[in-house]
Amino acid sequence: MSAAMLDMPEETALAAFEARDRAMDGRFVVAVRTTRIYCKPSCPARRPRRENIELLRDAEQARAAGYRPCLRCKPDELGRDREAVAQALRLIGEAEAIPTLDELARAVGYAPHHFQRLFTRDIGVSPAAYARALRAKRLGAALDEDKRITDAIYDAGYEAPSRAYADAKDRLGMSPSAWRKGGEGAVIRFAVAQSSLGALLVAATDKGLCRISFDEDEATLRARFPKASIMAGDAPFAALVDAVVALVDDPGRGAELPIDVAGTAFQQAVWQALRAIPAGETRSYGEIAAAAGRPGAVRAAGTACGDNRLAVLIPCHRVCRSDGSLGGYAYGLARKKALLRRESAVKSGGN
Repeated sequence: MSAAMLDMPEETALAAFEARDRAMDGRFVVAVRTTRIYCKPSCPARRPRRENIELLRDAEQARAAGYRPCLRCKPDELGRDREAVAQALRLIGEAEAIPTLDELARAVGYAPHHFQRLFTRDIGVSPAAYARALRAKRLGAALDEDKRITDAIYDAGYEAPSRAYADAKDRLGMSPSAWRKGGEGAVIRFAVAQSSLGALLVAATDKGLCRISFDEDEATLRARFPKASIMAGDAPFAALVDAVVALVDDPGRGAELPIDVAGTAFQQAVWQALRAIPAGETRSYGEIAAAAGRPGAVRAAGTACGDNRLAVLIPCHRVCRSDGSLGGYAYGLARKKALLRRESAVKSGGN
């Protein structure tokens, strides 16, 4: 078995092949020496013996080595699938109104339900969810400009203000007017608690946690939302703070806490992938990019990790470089090592 110029450890690729992981399609192909065919990682065919497997970078390399494509999983069609998704992204980006699934599928030449699966596999969300996230992002950008709120709403592609206000509540964390005015009208409660790894800022809107960070304080929070109503947390809020602090000492407890963070569709997919990493395990940036539906967007996945607003709860500390080194961490490598050490001890049954 060989692994020619893969962007991941060989064992990771083999595990993906055994699991028939569709998120890994396009990142490598699996060639079988006995049959002289090559397949996508998700191929439904029976798995060959490991000694008969050759892991190759792509279909072009497989064909150059004398292999032919599998007729069952059709690995050469992946390029056509990816181009169809890219075309759909362009169409969504250029459209004044959100196109329907039928319109997109017809434009790229696929059946609607099949294209829905392809798009979701590559991007991590459905075409409709991606379009809504893009429209909300445009609304945020338009509100940052010196425009009237009504103009910003229609310029972003909304047909009615009611839908814009609903999206703003879900994706911006506050109303369009509050966003425009630096948080004016939004209520954010906060506390700075002492944890075993240092001072921890915990802040939340009525909807959920909007900031968890080490070494930040009220001044930092006010700089982010200069016109928000920022106040010290009350007694009910203290219970939420205690639950967050407990995660620092026991980061494997997997608390289900309410959150209120905005992000692009890709950022949300990355943050979801981070929360899916079991305590005591790590993933590479490449693996996170693949889990988020964009295998080639390794650098963008790293940026999305850096944009994480909820330290520990969204565990970006569980992401390391593909060579096994720790990589970076916004709150210092000493804290990253401590968190990983604690999770490893919990997983192994230690103290």
